[in-house]
Amino acid sequence: MIKLPASVTARLAALAARYVPFADAASHELPLDRLLRLSLFQVAIGMAMALLVGTLNRVMIVELGVPAWWVALSVALPLVFAPLRAFIGYRSDTHPSALGLKRLPYLWMGNLLMFAGLAIMPFALLLLSDPPEGTVWVGRTGAALAFLLVGAGMQVTQTAGMALASDVAPQDKRPRVVAMLYSAMLVGLVLGSGLLGWLLADFSPTRLVQVVQGAAVLVAVLNITSLWKQEARGARRGAREPNGFSHNWARLMQIPKMRRFLWTVGLGTAAFSMQDIVLEPFGGEVLHLGVGLTSSLTALSAGGALLAFILSAGAVSRGLDSCRLAALGALLGLPAFACVIFSAPLESANLFRCGAALIGFSGGLFSVGMLLSAMELPERELTGMVLGAWGAVQATAAGLAMAAGGVLRDLVSHLAQSGWLGPVLNTPATGYSFVFHLEIYLLFVVLIALGPLVRRSTSRVPSHQPLGLAELPG
Repeated sequence: MIKLPASVTARLAALAARYVPFADAASHELPLDRLLRLSLFQVAIGMAMALLVGTLNRVMIVELGVPAWWVALSVALPLVFAPLRAFIGYRSDTHPSALGLKRLPYLWMGNLLMFAGLAIMPFALLLLSDPPEGTVWVGRTGAALAFLLVGAGMQVTQTAGMALASDVAPQDKRPRVVAMLYSAMLVGLVLGSGLLGWLLADFSPTRLVQVVQGAAVLVAVLNITSLWKQEARGARRGAREPNGFSHNWARLMQIPKMRRFLWTVGLGTAAFSMQDIVLEPFGGEVLHLGVGLTSSLTALSAGGALLAFILSAGAVSRGLDSCRLAALGALLGLPAFACVIFSAPLESANLFRCGAALIGFSGGLFSVGMLLSAMELPERELTGMVLGAWGAVQATAAGLAMAAGGVLRDLVSHLAQSGWLGPVLNTPATGYSFVFHLEIYLLFVVLIALGPLVRRSTSRVPSHQPLGLAELPG
């Protein structure tokens, strides 16, 4: 084996640390191979999200004829656990385990919930594809239960997994490690949607059942591989401090403009998430795209979000206010939704794809901007609570918006097909277009809500510290 000179080795290491993403996230306590293995739980979550939101919603609405409002409520059901993310993190922080483990019990629980949901889903899909008389409600209830279990497992796994990553990483490496895990979820989303698009290119109900069964096994294997021997046993802890969570939450709400900040996060997330449940069905029903092509839309959207995540780092490091970055994302969302709306009368699948990618990009800018705003708030010892509240509000708003999007699509489509809106609007695109227009109006409300937050931070000076993917938490 050829041994390189020390100077060449040092130069290669410097280049890798500068240009290879997250090359400097590894440490002596957390080697790169262990860190990559830990990130697999985020890859599994990304793949599960691609299956639930990017494929099954379209198949259930278009191919299986399930009402969009039922699918929207099923997809939104798991997010009833979203407000509990901060509480789950607090519980895992103080878990009185007899074995000295605080994160792994929650990771195991989350893995079991995800596997159980994906194991139930094929039977529900079989009932929905060819339901015997009087059993339609059984298939729909089974599908809703499967969505609920998978989503609950994702919430528990992600919360405990992020906390475990912070535990095992050195303090100076924690932001880089958590950022890598966030990017791993986006990579899983892209890979999962691309793989689903390839596997379902020749769609049939039987093929769909096989794909879901394979996804259940793959998610379980990735999660078990990720958490295996990641947490060292510690001393057994006693009972939790009484009222510890409520005391910290009260301190959080006393931070100036915290309530406006959380409302803005919720409104912006709702504006970008309402289309999640209807975008793929729009491509299938209005533009007549196949299941494989509409499944790839999730990859376009996630790729746009990842690109926004990368580009925003340089802009913020050069002094761009984080709230202005979020406002830029809201502004770019306006032409993004316009592209999707006009793709129907123009019958342009390419314009539709451009709109989907731009929605992901603009939504990514908004999310990163609001995340950085959370990091800049005072009370540094409450940073974990701030980020937990940010994630809880974001997930809750996304779930409610997706449910509202499906219900509104069905309601407006019914009115249009019944002739209440006139003959011009009696088309399949009317219900979808109403949802996309509503999201545009919400973006204007978000821009108004961002105003006072921008004025609060106009005194910010350019930062000379490096800020890239590695410096952003997930």
